[in-house]
Parts: sequence; C-alpha cells; structure tokens
Amino acid sequence: MADDKNPPPPSKPKGSCLGKLVALFSLAGVAGLGVAVFYITQPQDLSDIKGRPSGLTPAPKTRDLAAVLKNSVDRNYPLTITEEEINLYIRQTLASKQGGFLGSQVSLNGVSVRLEEGRAEIITERTIAGRPITLSMYVRVEQQIDVHGKTRTMIAREGGPFFPQVERTERFAKGGRFGQLVVPQGFLLLVMPQFEKLATLYEKELHLGFEEMSRIKLEKGKLVLDPRADGGSSLMPGETF
Repeated sequence: MADDKNPPPPSKPKGSCLGKLVALFSLAGVAGLGVAVFYITQPQDLSDIKGRPSGLTPAPKTRDLAAVLKNSVDRNYPLTITEEEINLYIRQTLASKQGGFLGSQVSLNGVSVRLEEGRAEIITERTIAGRPITLSMYVRVEQQIDVHGKTRTMIAREGGPFFPQVERTERFAKGGRFGQLVVPQGFLLLVMPQFEKLATLYEKELHLGFEEMSRIKLEKGKLVLDPRADGGSSLMPGETF
C-alpha cells in the first residue's frame, strides 16, 4: 500500500497587477498632495510689481485715483493709470478704508495688483501662525458692442486656459494662485468672500473704472480707460474687443 502523501501547502496568492497599480497611484496622489500643500504655503514673489513698498525710502505720493477717474468720466477724456499708481493708491488708502467701512471684518497686511497683457492679478497678503500667505485672483475684461451701439462690459474671474489647446471652462481656466500654486477657477469659491469684501472697500473706484468706461484695456504695467461713447474706434455691433 502506497504511503499517503501530504498535500502541498497552498501557495500564497501573488499581488495582482491591478492592486499594484492602485497602490502606485495612491502613493503618487499622496506625494502630489504634499507638493501642492508645500507650494500653497510658499508666498509668491511680488518683487516685480511696481509700487510695492521697498522699505528703504518713503513711498511717493500718488494721484487720488477716485478723483482722477471721476474727472475722466465727467470731462469725457481717455485716461491711463499705471500699475505703480494703483499699488501706491491702495497702500495709502487700505488702512483707512478697512477701519472706516468694515472694521475687523477684513484684516489684510497688503493688497497688490499685477497688470499683464489682457489680464490683472489681484493679490492679498496675510499672516497666519506667523507665516506670510498670499492668495490671488485673475481678472480679465470682456467688452462687446450690442445692436443698440452700447458697450457691454463683463468681468471674467479667470486668467486664461491652463492649456491653449483645451477649451476654456471652469475646470481648465486659471483662477488664481494659492501661494505659488496656480489653481483652477472653481477653487476661487473658497476665497471669494475676501475678494468681495475687498471690492466693497473700493466700490466707488471700481464703478468709475469699469462701469462708466466705454473702453477698458489691460496692458503690461498699465490700465487704459476711455469714457467716450465711441472710444475713438468704429466697431460694429456684435464685435468683441
């Protein structure tokens, strides 16, 4: 009679390729999140912005932009405002506007505006747990002549697509920057309240500059405005500029 042989022990199941892929993607996701958090906590470099405080010399006085804008609208003449003038004006007025209108509801160390070709970046500076934090929002201006010859101005809270070949949508449009990290437009919902409060502080200036002007153009380092009905041009109804 043949000796009974013990059955071989069951082999340990080898990890499937799918399981390894899931683990790999999970690890990559955690690493990507860590990198994103790192860049969010790093304030962006603001040294290129004109009109920022240098700390070496007193800031020069600038024009009263509220009065300058009103004169342009009332007297119907075009106006150019530089990036430096905007930032000096904000620096000179922000503290009094916070105390006078919103008090403790808004606490900002500073606000800066970077003017680029076709868009502006509005940057807020805060200190959290002793660390400087910057948050920003991109803004573009779209204008169109309607069938009645009137100018319609739309403010788009985005700075263009992440990828030129992809159609601009909320998912793929650049909304702004959290620290040094560029984020999609949808992420602005997290910080929109602070920008809305900031807009309240400068409601008069924004009304004169963006609602009373027939032509608005964002260029590198300057904002070009024209209150004249034709804006010095002869666009046809339906044209966008």
